[in-house]
Amino acid sequence: MFKDNIVNLRKINDLTQEELAEKVGVTRQAIAKWESGETVPDLEKCRLLAETFGVSLDDLANYEPEENMGVDVPPKGKHLFGLVTVGEKGQIVIPAKARKMFDINPGDSLVVLGDEGQGIAIMKSDQFLSLANMIKKISKK
Repeated sequence: MFKDNIVNLRKINDLTQEELAEKVGVTRQAIAKWESGETVPDLEKCRLLAETFGVSLDDLANYEPEENMGVDVPPKGKHLFGLVTVGEKGQIVIPAKARKMFDINPGDSLVVLGDEGQGIAIMKSDQFLSLANMIKKISKK
């Protein structure tokens, strides 16, 4: 898991072991040992690795691609909650992990936004209205 995440993230970021070692302040051999699972970096080096790759420390250490449809570690702040099925009337069920993370409860109002190039976004209506009011205030200045 951890060692595989380091290997995958290094390759995704098109870095050699030597280049990664330079960014984190260790030797190439240290990177090789981390990637083989022979040793693990200390917490500070883990933090530097996560920062270098732009992922959370938790995902660097614990992310399991097998549990996430085979997708590699997502960038920090990005989440893959799983697949949902659209019902006949267009309804979807928001996965429990997403509802908990974004504090979505039964009876909450949601706004569905769309961008033909980017896709669909869903926000709580109170957050959307707060954002819209803030933009309105800024644009009046």
